[in-house]
Amino acid sequence: MSAAPDAAPALTLRPATRADLPAVLALLADEENVVDPSTVVVTEEYERAFAAIDEDPRNELLVLVEGAGAVVGCLQATYIPGLGKGGAERALIEAVRIRADRRGGGLGRTLMTRAVERARARGCALVQLTSNKRREDAHRFYAALGFARSHDGFKLAL
Repeated sequence: MSAAPDAAPALTLRPATRADLPAVLALLADEENVVDPSTVVVTEEYERAFAAIDEDPRNELLVLVEGAGAVVGCLQATYIPGLGKGGAERALIEAVRIRADRRGGGLGRTLMTRAVERARARGCALVQLTSNKRREDAHRFYAALGFARSHDGFKLAL
Protein backbone atom coordinates (compact mmCIF):
# COMPACT_ATOMS: atom_id res chain seq x y z
CA MET A 1 0.00 0.00 0.00
CA SER A 2 1.46 3.38 -0.95
CA ALA A 3 1.51 6.43 1.29
CA ALA A 4 -0.97 9.20 0.73
CA PRO A 5 0.32 11.84 -1.70
CA ASP A 6 0.39 14.49 1.05
CA ALA A 7 2.12 12.27 3.63
CA ALA A 8 5.25 13.78 5.15
CA PRO A 9 8.52 12.31 3.87
CA ALA A 10 10.22 9.85 6.19
CA LEU A 11 12.97 11.17 8.45
CA THR A 12 16.16 9.25 9.14
CA LEU A 13 18.88 10.05 11.67
CA ARG A 14 22.17 8.52 10.61
CA PRO A 15 25.91 9.10 10.81
CA ALA A 16 27.04 11.65 8.23
CA THR A 17 29.07 10.50 5.26
CA ARG A 18 31.69 12.51 3.43
CA ALA A 19 29.04 13.29 0.79
CA ASP A 20 26.97 15.04 3.50
CA LEU A 21 29.80 17.38 4.49
CA PRO A 22 28.79 20.35 2.27
CA ALA A 23 25.21 20.17 3.59
CA VAL A 24 26.41 20.03 7.21
CA LEU A 25 28.79 22.95 6.67
CA ALA A 26 25.93 24.91 5.05
CA LEU A 27 23.80 24.34 8.17
CA LEU A 28 26.65 25.48 10.42
CA ALA A 29 27.54 28.50 8.25
CA ASP A 30 24.48 30.60 9.09
CA GLU A 31 21.87 29.93 11.76
CA GLU A 32 19.38 32.43 10.37
CA ASN A 33 19.52 31.83 6.60
CA VAL A 34 19.54 28.87 4.25
CA VAL A 35 22.96 28.39 2.66
CA ASP A 36 23.15 26.43 -0.59
CA PRO A 37 25.51 23.48 0.04
CA SER A 38 26.86 23.80 -3.51
CA THR A 39 28.37 27.16 -2.52
CA VAL A 40 30.28 25.77 0.47
CA VAL A 41 34.03 25.37 0.12
CA VAL A 42 35.19 22.19 1.83
CA THR A 43 38.74 23.02 2.94
CA GLU A 44 41.49 20.62 3.99
CA GLU A 45 40.79 21.61 7.60
CA TYR A 46 37.16 20.53 7.27
CA GLU A 47 38.24 17.31 5.57
CA ARG A 48 40.65 16.54 8.44
CA ALA A 49 38.07 17.38 11.09
CA PHE A 50 35.42 15.22 9.40
CA ALA A 51 37.89 12.31 9.09
CA ALA A 52 38.83 12.62 12.77
CA ILE A 53 35.17 12.55 13.84
CA ASP A 54 34.34 9.72 11.46
CA GLU A 55 37.22 7.55 12.66
CA ASP A 56 36.62 8.11 16.39
CA PRO A 57 34.18 5.64 18.00
CA ARG A 58 33.42 8.23 20.70
CA ASN A 59 32.19 10.82 18.19
CA GLU A 60 29.29 10.92 15.80
CA LEU A 61 28.35 13.59 13.32
CA LEU A 62 24.67 12.83 12.79
CA VAL A 63 22.40 14.10 10.04
CA LEU A 64 18.63 14.22 9.91
CA VAL A 65 17.70 13.27 6.39
CA GLU A 66 14.30 13.79 4.83
CA GLY A 67 12.94 11.50 2.17
CA ALA A 68 15.43 10.58 -0.51
CA GLY A 69 18.36 12.39 1.03
CA ALA A 70 17.87 16.10 1.79
CA VAL A 71 19.85 16.94 4.94
CA VAL A 72 17.57 19.09 7.09
CA GLY A 73 19.43 18.90 10.40
CA CYS A 74 22.64 17.87 12.11
CA LEU A 75 24.43 17.58 15.41
CA GLN A 76 27.64 16.18 16.82
CA ALA A 77 27.53 13.74 19.73
CA THR A 78 30.65 13.01 21.75
CA TYR A 79 30.57 10.15 24.22
CA ILE A 80 32.67 10.89 27.29
CA PRO A 81 33.80 8.19 29.70
CA GLY A 82 33.90 9.19 33.33
CA LEU A 83 33.94 8.01 36.89
CA GLY A 84 30.79 9.90 37.82
CA LYS A 85 27.36 8.32 37.36
CA GLY A 86 28.75 4.90 38.29
CA GLY A 87 31.33 4.94 35.51
CA ALA A 88 28.75 5.42 32.77
CA GLU A 89 29.42 7.47 29.67
CA ARG A 90 27.77 10.83 29.16
CA ALA A 91 26.83 12.25 25.77
CA LEU A 92 27.78 15.79 24.89
CA ILE A 93 25.66 17.23 22.08
CA GLU A 94 26.96 20.19 20.09
CA ALA A 95 26.41 21.99 16.80
CA VAL A 96 22.66 21.33 16.72
CA ARG A 97 21.14 22.84 13.60
CA ILE A 98 17.90 22.61 11.67
CA ARG A 99 17.78 24.26 8.26
CA ALA A 100 16.51 27.82 8.81
CA ASP A 101 13.49 27.48 6.52
CA ARG A 102 12.36 24.26 8.21
CA ARG A 103 12.29 25.35 11.86
CA GLY A 104 9.12 25.19 13.89
CA GLY A 105 7.74 22.03 12.33
CA GLY A 106 9.05 19.42 14.77
CA LEU A 107 12.31 18.53 13.03
CA GLY A 108 14.40 19.75 15.97
CA ARG A 109 12.35 17.65 18.38
CA THR A 110 12.82 14.62 16.13
CA LEU A 111 16.58 15.25 15.85
CA MET A 112 17.09 15.65 19.59
CA THR A 113 14.74 12.83 20.62
CA ARG A 114 16.49 10.38 18.33
CA ALA A 115 19.94 11.55 19.45
CA VAL A 116 18.94 11.03 23.09
CA GLU A 117 17.63 7.56 22.18
CA ARG A 118 21.03 6.74 20.61
CA ALA A 119 22.82 7.88 23.77
CA ARG A 120 20.48 5.84 25.96
CA ALA A 121 20.97 2.74 23.78
CA ARG A 122 24.74 3.21 24.11
CA GLY A 123 24.38 3.16 27.91
CA CYS A 124 24.91 6.84 28.60
CA ALA A 125 23.60 8.01 31.96
CA LEU A 126 23.38 11.68 30.99
CA VAL A 127 23.06 13.91 27.94
CA GLN A 128 24.47 17.40 28.25
CA LEU A 129 24.75 20.39 25.96
CA THR A 130 25.57 24.05 26.00
CA SER A 131 23.72 26.85 24.27
CA ASN A 132 24.70 30.46 23.74
CA LYS A 133 23.09 32.66 26.41
CA ARG A 134 21.52 34.83 23.68
CA ARG A 135 19.60 31.94 22.12
CA GLU A 136 16.49 32.18 24.29
CA ASP A 137 14.28 30.30 21.81
CA ALA A 138 16.75 27.42 21.90
CA HIS A 139 16.70 27.44 25.70
CA ARG A 140 12.91 27.14 25.72
CA PHE A 141 13.18 24.33 23.16
CA TYR A 142 15.69 22.35 25.25
CA ALA A 143 13.66 22.90 28.42
CA ALA A 144 10.55 21.57 26.64
CA LEU A 145 12.56 18.43 25.83
CA GLY A 146 13.32 17.92 29.52
CA PHE A 147 16.81 19.44 29.71
CA ALA A 148 17.39 21.32 32.97
CA ARG A 149 19.63 24.33 33.54
CA SER A 150 21.88 22.80 36.15
CA HIS A 151 25.33 24.28 35.53
CA ASP A 152 27.00 27.40 34.21
CA GLY A 153 29.36 26.81 31.32
CA PHE A 154 32.69 28.48 30.72
CA LYS A 155 34.80 28.68 27.58
CA LEU A 156 38.34 29.82 26.98
CA ALA A 157 39.19 30.73 23.37
CA LEU A 158 42.68 29.59 22.41
